[in-house]
Amino acid sequence: MVEIEIQNIVASGRIADSLDLQVLSLAMDDDGATYRPKQFPGLVYRMREPKVVILLFSSGKVVCTGGKSAEQAREAVKKVAEKAAAAGAKVRDELDVEIQNIVATADLKTDFDLSLVATTLLSEDVEYEPEQFPGLVYRIKEPKAVLLVFRTGKVVCTGTRTPEDAALAVDRFLDAVKGM
Repeated sequence: MVEIEIQNIVASGRIADSLDLQVLSLAMDDDGATYRPKQFPGLVYRMREPKVVILLFSSGKVVCTGGKSAEQAREAVKKVAEKAAAAGAKVRDELDVEIQNIVATADLKTDFDLSLVATTLLSEDVEYEPEQFPGLVYRIKEPKAVLLVFRTGKVVCTGTRTPEDAALAVDRFLDAVKGM
């Protein structure tokens, strides 16, 4: 299996049935929280450790972005839930945090003739328009993923929910172009 490096994990969950974002913004003001409801309906909380950004909404839902692992995203949501509880929010006992998207990169250590790859794979799952974008876009159905493949052999994989699926998607691309 190809070695991938996780660049970003987006996770979401619910920490409460409702949140008073005005109260939370005052309680977390010195701690990286920004709440400007006329610009954005949620509270933006930039955590230092782990270094992530959490969006909190009045519905009690949260979105965490910037994590490098699922554990880090879950830890960040747990920390923000503790801060919300300390500010008086009625936080749920169990936090259901679900990974929504993983962005990973890989270096396949080989150059690709993307025009050749595009014509060889010839499918609706491949897009290559070098005038618009320098990479080849390759959509994989199983596991569901989108790969951006560059001439240099660098690949960006997005759309998966586990690191294993990201690595598997890159492996599936390699299998498809084997022998070119």
